[in-house]
Parts: sequence; C-alpha cells; structure tokens
Amino acid sequence: MKKNIISDAVSIPLPHREGLGVGLLPVGLLSHFYEGKIEAGCDEAGRGCLAGSVYAAAVILPPDYQNDLLNDSKQLSEKRRYELREIIQRDAVAWAVGVVTPDEIDRINILNASILAMHRALDQLTVRPEAIIVDGNRFKPWGETLYTTIVKGDGKYLSIAAASILAKTYRDDYMNQLAEEYPQYDWLSNKGYPTKKHRDAIRQYGVTPYHRRSFNLFGDTQLSLDF
Repeated sequence: MKKNIISDAVSIPLPHREGLGVGLLPVGLLSHFYEGKIEAGCDEAGRGCLAGSVYAAAVILPPDYQNDLLNDSKQLSEKRRYELREIIQRDAVAWAVGVVTPDEIDRINILNASILAMHRALDQLTVRPEAIIVDGNRFKPWGETLYTTIVKGDGKYLSIAAASILAKTYRDDYMNQLAEEYPQYDWLSNKGYPTKKHRDAIRQYGVTPYHRRSFNLFGDTQLSLDF
C-alpha cells in the first residue's frame, strides 16, 4: 500500500495550535508539532489493565508524512490496526517499542511505569529525535530533548497515532500469548483489562505472576498513585 498523500485538503481556522498561535490547519491528523525538527511521537497501551506489562512505542515519521487511515488505535478495528502496523513499520524513519513488567509496575506505580516504557522505546530508536510529543498530560524529561504533552494527542498527530497502534498491537500479541498459559482469565478478549469475567476469575482462581498486585484486583478499594 502506498503512502496516502492528502490533496485539496479543506482548512479550518483554529484559535491556537497547542500554544503556537493562530493559523489554518488541514482537516485530519497533523504531521508534526515542532517546526523543522526530527520529532518522535509516543504513546502507551495497557495502563489500566489488571495484568500484564505496559507497552509504549516511539515513532518518527518522515517530514510532512500523511496517511488518511492513521488514527487513535481505540478508534480502529483490530484488523485495521494490524494492517497499519505493517505500513507504519515500513514508512517510519525509526520506530521502537518499550516494555515495563508487572513487577516493575508494582514497585514504581503505573504512571511512572508508563513513562519509563516510553523512555525505553525512545532509547531504542535508531535515529535520535530532537523533539518528542506525548499523548496525555504527564511525562518526564528524556535527556535534554524538547518535549510536549498533548491531551488526546493520538487523535491529533500522526506520529502519536502511529505509536498508539504499535503499542496496542504488540501488547495484544503479548496478552494473547499469556492467554494460552492462563485461559481462565479471558485475556484473549479482555487483554488484561478489569472486566467482570476477569475479576470473577481472580476470585475463583487467584492471581497469576502476571497480575499487578498493587492494583485493585477485586474492584472493592480505591487505588491512589504517587508521582
């Protein structure tokens, strides 16, 4: 599949572009946030799960790259996510996936673990980014590199959307493998998220080595995190 270039794009006025001033922006996801810099988009998958590692991806796309199909992974079908994974890996200047295990999550909490997974993905990039854009509103500096957090960035910027797809699909692959070992928890369907069937299985069979013991596994207490 060839790269999909947007032509004759309709432009709409927006009051600001994440603090960069007034301008006309093309409808659809944007190719970059920082002007003239090698920019990596980052996102994570599995933050809200009761079991399994948290995954994150970092993606550097070519300048002015466009692909009409790219979007927040949560808005795409499973089939489309895997199709796009192949396209992203083919077209990206560089991409990488970082992982933080359940034991690490329990030690440092899920917020810090999510950021660490992004840092591990960035560490593996074969091209060093000059700037980073991150989905969400929390991040920690990666060396001296510029960064910006963008709420719902996976639905605004192509590189973050690409990162969300890689993180989601690689984590799904991992959870599917764990489901073969522990089929009673329905991880093929819930991917470790807190569904009723998952929590009922925890009550019946207990926890596995892959469960996050610092989490509210039974759904009867409130979890608080320190950053």
